[in-house]
Amino acid sequence: MSPLPLPPVPEPFRLPFHYGALHQIGVDWLVDPDPVRELLAKHHPDLTAATFDDGRALVSLNYQLYFAQYAFGGGVTQEIEFNVIAFPTAEADRLPRLTYAEYARGWDQTKLLGIARLHVVCDNPFAIRAGRELYAEPKYPGWFEVDLPSLNGPGGDTWTVRCKAAEVGPDDGLERGPAPLLDLTARLDGLTSVAAESAPITGYGTDREGRLLAGPMNVHQPYDWYDLASPEHSGRTLLAVRAPDGDLGRDLRALLPDGTPATGAWTFQSAPVAAHNRPYYPRRVNGVR
Repeated sequence: MSPLPLPPVPEPFRLPFHYGALHQIGVDWLVDPDPVRELLAKHHPDLTAATFDDGRALVSLNYQLYFAQYAFGGGVTQEIEFNVIAFPTAEADRLPRLTYAEYARGWDQTKLLGIARLHVVCDNPFAIRAGRELYAEPKYPGWFEVDLPSLNGPGGDTWTVRCKAAEVGPDDGLERGPAPLLDLTARLDGLTSVAAESAPITGYGTDREGRLLAGPMNVHQPYDWYDLASPEHSGRTLLAVRAPDGDLGRDLRALLPDGTPATGAWTFQSAPVAAHNRPYYPRRVNGVR
């Protein structure tokens, strides 16, 4: 069998794409596998949905806020992905048998268990184009209102993400719309996390010619993983579908019926590289302060 060529990298893109900073939360749900298999077959026919505890499939919502430096300056991007954990059907015999907790902590060293993207909403038109052309991501415009844990904030470990509809205007600028798409809240305050060495995370896409693409993303430090499987944690996450008749809303409701409890969450926050400290009053040359 001859080796396959690498997918092209069209201008003006360069790979790998380097993140200057990344702040991320993912929420995982174990769900009925039948609707997942049906939807996955429509989007990615060469992938099979992975199954974990009690034969359930795994879906996730993954929010990212990231900074990148370019030759011309910098850019900030936000996006949220709706994913199914899946693997290439032709590679089924290479997969280890894992529980969800083992997968979440990075035990799959084949990295064949990856995220099959069903929807990606993004607030950066350049990143939308890059995702579509490089990785065959089903990426389209939206915008965000967020309340995130931050060293520059009041403290706490609650993540709130509100995603709304948008369009890309004729000048390639983002035109915000008023229609909400979804709200996601994860209250992780008081929980103890476990270091998860899950990177590289393989992202799957299917291009216009029906070819399956696999693109790994390396995060250079461990994730923090939170086990939410205990019934006492069932109220820590809240997903509200605000546009149930849109494509994203219909797929969310098909795979995540109202009240489905999350089974885990994982976060990553880039370490600060500098701090501008509080000022003070120096002594004056003549006289006192």
